[in-house]
Amino acid sequence: MKKEKITIITPCYNEEEAIPFFYEEVDKVTKQMSNNEFEFIFVNDGSKDKTLEVLKKLNKKDNRVRFLSFSRNFGKEAAMFAGLEASTGDYVTIMDADLQDPPKLLPEMLRLIKEEGYDTVGTRRVTRKGEPPIRSFFARCFYKIINKMSKIEMVDGARDYRLMTRQVVDAIISLKEYNRYSKGLFSFVGFNTKWLEYENVERVAGETKWSFWKLVIYAIEGIVAFTTIPLSLAAILGLLICFIAFCAIVFIVLKTLIYGDPVGGWPSMVCILLFTSGIQLLCMGIIGQYLAKTYLETKKRPVYIVKETEKDLGGKHE
Repeated sequence: MKKEKITIITPCYNEEEAIPFFYEEVDKVTKQMSNNEFEFIFVNDGSKDKTLEVLKKLNKKDNRVRFLSFSRNFGKEAAMFAGLEASTGDYVTIMDADLQDPPKLLPEMLRLIKEEGYDTVGTRRVTRKGEPPIRSFFARCFYKIINKMSKIEMVDGARDYRLMTRQVVDAIISLKEYNRYSKGLFSFVGFNTKWLEYENVERVAGETKWSFWKLVIYAIEGIVAFTTIPLSLAAILGLLICFIAFCAIVFIVLKTLIYGDPVGGWPSMVCILLFTSGIQLLCMGIIGQYLAKTYLETKKRPVYIVKETEKDLGGKHE
């Protein structure tokens, strides 16, 4: 009987220190799951350290190891998409190289799919131990806001680490959009999902590539990608400001007719002008975000460009 294959996708950006630890831990798990065949797809996202050299050595050591090396840094979203497109497994999972996604959960994830009929088994952190408090606070706020705005439910603490059936993977691959927000895309395609909870695990080596401001930008991209509510809010805010301005004009005219003093009120006028100007710029910025995303989508640029794969080793080119 042919063994079912599991593909493990690992995006890598400057992870030369973490990859050996990651490979060792995952290899232990694969030995426990001897009834399955495995392939490892490491996606080198334009790393500036020796990540690619480490991957080449792993490929020579273990023929299950494959790699895709980008021509430059395209971001984690592009790396995950590339890995999904290159995967050949009956089941596919995405794991970070820093071991913050515990490989030991994989057997249970597979059991839940095969025995309990789930299409996807995702993981979510129930604690944010080791994270700066302000980062954790804003992360929780983001999930509350986006779940209020979007029709797609996004689980607080959800990781990209999940095991999916081939049907789910094919559905995600069919979404060819350039501006990708995978947590939203995983929810968008639907399917029967089970969540496994675990406590936060700190990086095994190296440093996080996600600064606070990068996470803020990523959150904005997620909101823009999965809801148009900000556009409606901008319109409502505009109407509200117009109403307030109209009331203020009536008040000023009546006050001038009754009490005179047509010259006074410059400080308040300046404050009102600055306030309304700020609101206008805010609304224009919201509209600009949607226009920018539309502009990038119409260009039809590739999500990623591959420079080298394991097939190129030994002079083989395809």
